[in-house]
Amino acid sequence: MPAALASRTCEVRDLGAMRWGAAYALQAELVAQRQRGEIADQLLLVEHPHVVTMGRNGHAANVLASPEVLAATGIEYYETNRGGDVTYHGPGQLVGYPIVHLNEWKRDVHAYVRALEEVIIRTLADFGVTGERVAGATGVWAGGAKVCAIGVHLSRWVSSHGFALNVETDLQYFQYIVPCGLTKPVTSLRQLGVAASMAEVKSAVCRRFSEVYEYQ
Repeated sequence: MPAALASRTCEVRDLGAMRWGAAYALQAELVAQRQRGEIADQLLLVEHPHVVTMGRNGHAANVLASPEVLAATGIEYYETNRGGDVTYHGPGQLVGYPIVHLNEWKRDVHAYVRALEEVIIRTLADFGVTGERVAGATGVWAGGAKVCAIGVHLSRWVSSHGFALNVETDLQYFQYIVPCGLTKPVTSLRQLGVAASMAEVKSAVCRRFSEVYEYQ
C-alpha cells in the first residue's frame, strides 16, 4: 500500500435519527472543514424522518404527489445539489454520507461512485444477498429490485451526500415518487428475508467501507 494511503483514517459518526435539513447543514460544515484539512475523512450514518429529496438532474414529474399531499402525509421535501433524480428517505433506511477527500484516494468521481456500490454489494453479501449493478443506472439492485440508491456531490474534490440502503424501510412511501426516475421496483433487506438489525447492518457497512476505501 502506498505511504499516502497507509495513514488515511476515517471517523464514523452515528447520528441516530436526524431531520434531513439538519444533516445537510452538518455535511456542509464538515465538508468545509475537510477542505481546509482540519479533520479526517468522515462517514455519517443516519436515519431520516420521512423526506423526499430531488437531485440536480431530477425531473419534477417524478414526484407523483402534490406538495399538499406530501405535507399531509408527513413527508418533507427538499431540492438538493447531489447528482441523480428524486429519492425517498425514511425510518428503517440506513443513509450514509461519506465526506471523503478524493485527492487522498483517487481523483476519479466514477471510481468513487463504483466503490460506493461495491461497499453495499459486499455488505449485502455479508447477509447472504447477491447485490448487482444495472448498466446505465447508479445504485445497487437485488432480485431485480433496487435496494440502495446513490447520489453524490463533489466540491473541490471533497464528497458529500452518498447512499440510502433500505434495511427495514416501509416501502409503501415510494409510491409518492418514481425512485431515481426509474420505473422499477424497490426492495429492502427485510423483504429479501434478512432479519439483521440496523446496528448489525451499520457495523457491516463500516467494515466494508474501510476495506473498499483502504483506510488504516
